[in-house]
Amino acid sequence: MTVTISSRGLPGIGVCQELELADGSRLGIVTRRSGKRDLLVYGADDPDAASARVVLTEPEANAVAEILGGPQLLTALAGLHGDGLVVEQLPVPPSSPYAGRPLGDTRARTRTGASIVAVLRDSTAITSPGPEFGLRGGDLIAVVGTQAAVDQLAAILDGTNGTNGTDRTDATPPAS
Repeated sequence: MTVTISSRGLPGIGVCQELELADGSRLGIVTRRSGKRDLLVYGADDPDAASARVVLTEPEANAVAEILGGPQLLTALAGLHGDGLVVEQLPVPPSSPYAGRPLGDTRARTRTGASIVAVLRDSTAITSPGPEFGLRGGDLIAVVGTQAAVDQLAAILDGTNGTNGTDRTDATPPAS
């Protein structure tokens, strides 16, 4: 099914983007100049009258975007199995030497060649976490790399690589 998104300016307010849903109704997303977003549902019987409205603050809109975008990102990444790449979700055990530490401390990309593309925490996907992002026990890390690189990162996260997180050779680890 192809989804078509139409966009129209709302003078003095912002922009409204709409998409037609399978049942004939439409979903409208108004992006206000203030940063707030309105989610509107238009019924199929009256395309000009919104039957429901939810106003979101900018942080709330960003959280909804993460909820909706995170699974889409992981689904897209799962299709990258060409050229020997795998996508896996690795747990951060509570006993991990990196639980409670910044992601950059793992030096994942430098040490393994694997890329951490998202962290799944409490049913929320945090996409493209930076090196300062704090890991917690119970997090799931979405990783892209060769199978060997992913396996090596799993050993780093669970502390079975023999270094217990203390193998840093420099004072400021590179971004993961």
